[in-house]
Amino acid sequence: MATEDRNIPGRCRSSSAERAKATVVTVDASHAVAVSPPCDVARLVDEAVRATA
Repeated sequence: MATEDRNIPGRCRSSSAERAKATVVTVDASHAVAVSPPCDVARLVDEAVRATA
């Protein structure tokens, strides 16, 4: 979850993740999380792929 996202309120992001039964990881990033901290995002995607493979 991007800590600096000012486009989507935190409570909306949290409730959406809860409804989806998602694993939530907090990242110091803006709404553009895929490009804000690209190395963090790549690591998280890699971990997710390995966990489901």
